[in-house]
Amino acid sequence: MNDKLTIFYADDDPDDQDFFKIIVDLISEKYEVMTHMDGLQLLDALENPPPSPYLVFLDINMPRMNGIEVLKKVRQSEKYGNLPIIIFSTSKDGSVIQETMELGANYYVPKSAGFKELKKSIEHSLQINWETFVPDSNTFLYKDN
Repeated sequence: MNDKLTIFYADDDPDDQDFFKIIVDLISEKYEVMTHMDGLQLLDALENPPPSPYLVFLDINMPRMNGIEVLKKVRQSEKYGNLPIIIFSTSKDGSVIQETMELGANYYVPKSAGFKELKKSIEHSLQINWETFVPDSNTFLYKDN
């Protein structure tokens, strides 16, 4: 029996997907990463379990259906309305960050160019207790200390 926690990661960049998988494997063996090339693939996977995700990492800039559109759809879903969603994007635009928070994302992690920083931000995200975490304007955005 597979008792790993499944993470869905939607990003149209295969290199970003590979780095993400490598980093999660380095952090812990308790996670399994399922990647999706765009928002439509992710939504299809959500609607056709198994597996069902413990957590979703979502890029914003993707073809066919972007991360903002996916976030809106998931938050309207009765089944996945409370699923923890982390926006994982290169965008550091304050209005985009604010919009994703207002639309119900749980956390926002700006993608770092460096492997070490990227690992640190993903590791931090995986250490959050998503059952009790309540985002607000001070805790929503990951900040590298």
